[in-house]
Amino acid sequence: LAQLAVTGTLSDTYYMNAETHLDDVLQIARRADPQIMAKIAIWARREGHMKDMPALLTAVLSVRAPELFPSVFTQAIDNGRMLRTFVQIMRSGAIGRKSLGSMPKRMVQAWLNTASDKALLAASVGQSPSVADVIRMVHPNPVSAERDAFFAWLIGKPCDIELLPDAVRDWMAFKAGTKGIAVPDVPFQMLTSLPLTAKHWAKIAERGGWQMARMNLNTFQRHGVFGLTGKAHRIAAKLADRSAIKRARAFPYQLMVAWMHANPDLPESIRNALQDAMEIATANVPKIKGVVAVCPDVSGSMSWSVTGTRHGAESKVRCVDVAALTTASILRANPQAHVLPFDVDVVRLRLNPRDSVMTTAEKLAAIGGGGTACSAPIARLNKMRARVDMVILVSDNESWADRGHAWGRGTPVMKEWIKLKRRNPDARLVCLDITPNQTTPAHERADVLNIGGFSDRVFDLIAAFSEDRLGPDHWISEIRKVRL
Repeated sequence: LAQLAVTGTLSDTYYMNAETHLDDVLQIARRADPQIMAKIAIWARREGHMKDMPALLTAVLSVRAPELFPSVFTQAIDNGRMLRTFVQIMRSGAIGRKSLGSMPKRMVQAWLNTASDKALLAASVGQSPSVADVIRMVHPNPVSAERDAFFAWLIGKPCDIELLPDAVRDWMAFKAGTKGIAVPDVPFQMLTSLPLTAKHWAKIAERGGWQMARMNLNTFQRHGVFGLTGKAHRIAAKLADRSAIKRARAFPYQLMVAWMHANPDLPESIRNALQDAMEIATANVPKIKGVVAVCPDVSGSMSWSVTGTRHGAESKVRCVDVAALTTASILRANPQAHVLPFDVDVVRLRLNPRDSVMTTAEKLAAIGGGGTACSAPIARLNKMRARVDMVILVSDNESWADRGHAWGRGTPVMKEWIKLKRRNPDARLVCLDITPNQTTPAHERADVLNIGGFSDRVFDLIAAFSEDRLGPDHWISEIRKVRL
């Protein structure tokens, strides 16, 4: 349940469809201990930065453990997007009911009343359901005249405009074309349908956060922002700002997708800033003790979106891109590492550890194709009689190309691992499964660590494992520390 919650997306992946993911989670959640499930929901949101799974588990707890539900709701449903997802799941019938119920309704009402004006305005961007739908559904009793007016405005009813938040009144005046009104401080999606000038767009770009800037570089280019004096330099400085990257909880693959889809006409300073940001985002990758072999899967299934198919909303980043990025990051911190890309066999590729992370990742991701044999790189290490202290497999762990050879005698990966251990008795194996499914090529034990999904924490886990600072029950031992 922990692995599914921190990595699952309720979307179609190469080997599983969304309904199967949902069924798996619900089946496990119905028999899991409610206390640990509550902690998993909070952990998945707080540490995994997940969206769907924490909301789903919170919804399940509203039925299975009402006494735990309020604490989990307040910690896991921490913004408007999460609130809308929670309501959508409750109303879908996925957990066995199609109404919110009295306690969930009260919690949603409380969120609407206690959220800041800025948070509630941000929540108004998005549909299915919209925040207006949620307000009509739960009928919150406003805690103040100002909040009463805000609720009325959000659902399109008449209200006292003077009681609305300043940002809303500024937006209304700006939309009406009132002279002298500056670009209002509202979610930029509320402005994009208006006739904005390049200077307006520049103000939006400067005011927006790091993630907003990363996601809208092509938009800024299209609207002439980078043609204004000094604007490219300012936005480049924001993108490469170390503290801003940390505050944004930036995943390296977010920078990769920005780089992959950057307009070729973007200023060189912007493109360089993306590469600088990638180096900063992966600077915490530790040097792993001993000799490292990192083995990225470049087979055909790895061309699938890392978040699965989601009706046009899936990530543009493929599993192979994440595998390549992980490998490039480890190689940067461990320049003597063996790199063994594989599909049905190891693929020859010469890499320069002095290249940027982005350049190395692009070279690896460009291979692609073929079946999957997770045992291939370990077999190659055995053939080389290589001395290694750590082997890292980065894959979707569907090793069908060599599965049939192991019937009744353990997996091919474990067969090759046992051979390698005879020469390297202290060696350790990490199986990083980007899209966890039902299988792993190596069962967890003292010298084998399985990790599901990808985030900055992956590198810390691998380093801790290499230094014997993790037990085989690391997932649950960390999750048990969550306070309800």
